[in-house]
Amino acid sequence: MTDMSHGYADMMSALRQSFASGLTRPLDWRSGQLDALERMLKENESAISEALVADLGKPEQEILLGELSLLYSEIRHARRKLKRWSRPRRVFTPMVGQPGRSWVQPEPLGVVLIMGAWNYPVQLVLSPLIPALAAGNCVVIKPSEIAARTADLMAELIPRYLDSAAVQVVQGAVDETTALLQQRFDHVFYTGGAVVGRIVMRAAAEHLTPVTLELGGKSPAVIDAGADLESAARRLVWGKCLNAGQTCIAPDYVLVSAEQREPLVAAMRSQLDAMYGSDRLASQDYGKIINRRHFDRLRAYLDAGTVAVGGQVDETGERIEPTILVDVKPDDPVMQEEIFGPILPILTVSDLDEALGFIKAREKPLAAYFFTRSKASERRFVDQVSTGNLCINDVLMFMSVPELPFGGVGNSGMGQYHGKAGFDRLSHLKAVMKRSRFPEIPVRFPPYSDFKMKLLRWLG
Repeated sequence: MTDMSHGYADMMSALRQSFASGLTRPLDWRSGQLDALERMLKENESAISEALVADLGKPEQEILLGELSLLYSEIRHARRKLKRWSRPRRVFTPMVGQPGRSWVQPEPLGVVLIMGAWNYPVQLVLSPLIPALAAGNCVVIKPSEIAARTADLMAELIPRYLDSAAVQVVQGAVDETTALLQQRFDHVFYTGGAVVGRIVMRAAAEHLTPVTLELGGKSPAVIDAGADLESAARRLVWGKCLNAGQTCIAPDYVLVSAEQREPLVAAMRSQLDAMYGSDRLASQDYGKIINRRHFDRLRAYLDAGTVAVGGQVDETGERIEPTILVDVKPDDPVMQEEIFGPILPILTVSDLDEALGFIKAREKPLAAYFFTRSKASERRFVDQVSTGNLCINDVLMFMSVPELPFGGVGNSGMGQYHGKAGFDRLSHLKAVMKRSRFPEIPVRFPPYSDFKMKLLRWLG
């Protein structure tokens, strides 16, 4: 065992001792940790903003909208609902179980590992931490080393505000992550790409550890016949350009009829001008690509199809102009993997049937978006598209509803969180039954008889 592994083993031993002591079980402790987390964010908004600007060039309003506001909402919601979520949940006891009572008792899992992603390096570390603490767990947090300034800040702030006997931060890259995954956790929560997601799942399988994987995917947007193109264009542009497209639920491609394509492109061009001006790379309201590797990967996608809007790049600042591609083929490289950048391919389909077939022939996405005025089309889309999250006539906004579970399906992930879904995901829902000692009904005990058989059938 390496020195690093020894260190992690010692850390895990200390956390398990804290958990076994009952430190994290009282609701007052859990609520107090949520209070401290909210205070940490409020008292350090400026430092958090500076780190996010350094890592991703995020505009201040995007930091509030995409990082802090969501966290404040989740913290307050969890604190308000904590007593209700933690109560025993009574369930029906059938006649065969009478006299008796049955209930589900939520209890903490133990020690949870949270591995965050670099694109929202505050929100995607702390958002799963909220239900982990609310459920009464000890937690190990592994921020993404790619967003280095923010990771350093999280490692500095979290021990100052949260109980270090129950919450630890581990920094590092591949070697540190590999050594960390060799430890036995009671749950592993990972946000990132599918390649690393498989590595995490294999490592967790060695200890039969359950996992939550939030992985992303190619989230489609479909424009129905008769849809409001102005509204669709405005919302698609906003959702695609937020964080320079580095959002796991950003619209990844658009399916639209040939008749609607040019009006949609024109409306999107107009919206880009309105939001970011004619020199979009110079806009202070538009972020940058995280690093050179991702910049080069995205720039290569610009060769697909025809650039209808945008296409300019800033080599020095590692920025790519919001770009709309047309005449894209389904087998082009830009259509093979999640884009994760400010490039939006538009493909033409003949009708809703073809759009639905196109989506269903591919891996299930993390999100899907449908713009329509038709109730019948809306019902078809909701019924037929299997996706982690779905939004009608907008993008991304389901994230603002704390009680809507968030998570992927199939290749886009497994397990949901936010609100009660997150509390339940990071709890063990223990089944409990209590029987009365009297009266004793002998029908289930030998010796068996035809009469007992008939009575059991009736009771069942």
